[in-house]
Amino acid sequence: MPVGTLANVKTLTPAQLQETGAQMILSNTYHLHLQPGEAIVAAAGGLHKFMGWNNPILTDSGGFQVFSLREIRKISDEGVTFRSPHDGQIIKLTPEKCIEIQNALGADVIMAFDECPPYPASRQQVEVATERTYRWLERCMTAHQRRDQALFAIVQGGVHLDLRSRAAAQLSQLDLPGYAIGGVSVGEPPELIHHIVQATAPLLPHHKPRYLMGVGTYREIVVAIASGVDLFDCVIPTRWARHGTAMVQGQRWNLKNARFREDFTPLDATCPCYSCQHFTRAYISHLVRAQEILAYTLLSIHNITEIIRFTQKIRNAIMRGTFATEFAHWLVPQEVESKT
Repeated sequence: MPVGTLANVKTLTPAQLQETGAQMILSNTYHLHLQPGEAIVAAAGGLHKFMGWNNPILTDSGGFQVFSLREIRKISDEGVTFRSPHDGQIIKLTPEKCIEIQNALGADVIMAFDECPPYPASRQQVEVATERTYRWLERCMTAHQRRDQALFAIVQGGVHLDLRSRAAAQLSQLDLPGYAIGGVSVGEPPELIHHIVQATAPLLPHHKPRYLMGVGTYREIVVAIASGVDLFDCVIPTRWARHGTAMVQGQRWNLKNARFREDFTPLDATCPCYSCQHFTRAYISHLVRAQEILAYTLLSIHNITEIIRFTQKIRNAIMRGTFATEFAHWLVPQEVESKT
């Protein structure tokens, strides 16, 4: 799922996004609450009409963003109180308020409010956050008022597999429409993330969508899919684009490098995206060097198309029964992979 935090996938129109093959996007409850506010989105007819996107939308609860704030905040069983980074206003976000905002936004999938402990954190801190996340989920379920929105639970537990296992078992008993693995990509080394995902994903209901939050590199996706994960979101394709980086068949290319200045071939001759069909590496390199906004649009179109094509190849390999062999090199541990 491409990330459209503020009801927009950066530098792209909905039509351009549609052409990448994107089926679903993610927006953020916390950010939309601050600006423009859920009342304005609701008055526009909901998030789909407000942003002109007719396909499914998932809204993150905003828990990760709130707990990442450096501004003064107070965490209690009731909720979180923090100072708005926009105007300094004191804001209180509770599980009930989080659901109220998401009900007003009108996304197809909404996330329960969770406490996302940082890395590293003590086991006691993580255990308190995990137990609080479960209690908050129960309150979210009570507050949820729209049957046309699927409420997903989030498994926390930090790097402690016993806490992850306990949380997964508790949440699975609630028979919700879907389940997410949260609290990864918050500073852990990649191999630790993979270890958490590989241990947690198989514990979640196999007949429900399993969603890994905030992960989106080639290798992370392959490892997670091998563990049973179905959904991903990540800012990497568009963030790398804004830094002049192209994703090409498993590699990262810095278009500022001199080797691209007179390369008049497409980024990827096999890619059907608008950027590859109409422009050369030399031209996009020129735009990147000149800091032209079009560079970021063309690279975003390509990068999103590339990562979606990558997941489509994985899906096709699974259906053929060849996933384990075709993608074996992505499953090699990083320390071994770097030596070959």
